[in-house]
Amino acid sequence: MDPSDLTNVSTRSWQLSERARKLTSSAIREILKVTERPDVISFAGGLPAPSTFPAERMRAASDRILRDTPGAALQYSATEGYLPLREWIAARHSAHGANGSVQIRPTQVLITTGSQQALDLLGKVLVCPQSPVLVETPTYLGALQSFSLYEPRYVQVPTDESGLIPAALTAELTAGARLLYAQPNFQNPTGRRMAVERRRELAAFAQRAPFPVIEDDPYGALDYRGEPLPTMLSMAPEHIVHLGSFSKVLAPGLRVGYIVAPEELHFKLVQAKQATDLHTPSFTQRIVHEVVKDGFLDTHVPTIRALYRDQCAAMLAALERYMPEGVTWTRPEGGMFVWAQLPPAIDTMKLLEEAIAQNVAFVPGAPFYANEAQHNTLRLSFVTVPPEKIDAGIARLATLVRARI
Repeated sequence: MDPSDLTNVSTRSWQLSERARKLTSSAIREILKVTERPDVISFAGGLPAPSTFPAERMRAASDRILRDTPGAALQYSATEGYLPLREWIAARHSAHGANGSVQIRPTQVLITTGSQQALDLLGKVLVCPQSPVLVETPTYLGALQSFSLYEPRYVQVPTDESGLIPAALTAELTAGARLLYAQPNFQNPTGRRMAVERRRELAAFAQRAPFPVIEDDPYGALDYRGEPLPTMLSMAPEHIVHLGSFSKVLAPGLRVGYIVAPEELHFKLVQAKQATDLHTPSFTQRIVHEVVKDGFLDTHVPTIRALYRDQCAAMLAALERYMPEGVTWTRPEGGMFVWAQLPPAIDTMKLLEEAIAQNVAFVPGAPFYANEAQHNTLRLSFVTVPPEKIDAGIARLATLVRARI
């Protein structure tokens, strides 16, 4: 080709990969674009309340880090993550071990750029095209987006009000599976919490399964009573892959999460992360450690719980007050979400269009299903909306639902 012809080449002629062609946008992210208007009462975003971000403590931590260790804080660092932070995470999970007998080693901990990256890394090292991946019904949309890049065949595991049903994990259902993904604590989207006995059953299943059980736990600390249930990691530490995050207890903008995994899998995850981004930012890792190392979370998290508990109560009261007969919803004991089910004839994707016209927003439930979506479901997030606006927004939404019954 003559160099003079290069100006005529359009990017439209570039060939995208099959993977890129299959990419889709997050339904939630697209909705959030609409709800940025200040007049919209938005129950859509799964965003923590900005009032809970410990900005002053982070500013002081940043100042100390840049004063005392600027070279290390601003330099490349180990893929596995900042060792003092990994040691803190290992000790914290060891302290919550069943009967105090479980010891998590720092060599099991990999710091990730948010727990969303942890999901992507697990997809990279575990999932092949058309290999079965077991997920709850419904499940976290972000996990579906991450795993879908690696073209799995999703298998939905039945759930009820107590979460995933371990008895449903028959040999036929799980044949050939590469992983089982679950959120046992205040699941996104339903807000449900898996009962202790089911955790024990699932941990026992993990000990004999030929694939890992993924315990994704971004909301476990947000138990309104401050009485968290034991993790499956504490029950089967060599068989559970545990994901954690500082997004909901400190600030999501730091993008610091982590994986606790058996060391054989940990090694492969480190290799995958090296190829992805070398390491999670050194500076933000050090900020997190500087903030949490002296027990700050033990006093900070209760203030988040209290705020979310009150706003959840406001939403449940408004739903009780305004919603017509035939509408049901979860009553979470922690976390950030309420899940509602409307009469079967109502498609919440269509309802959303009417709701936005009335300046109220939610997330339709269909995108949270890997297969066989239920179109009469929706997710409501209450943590960034003050009680008086929760009441007004639910009242508007209930009027629209009543008109469709």
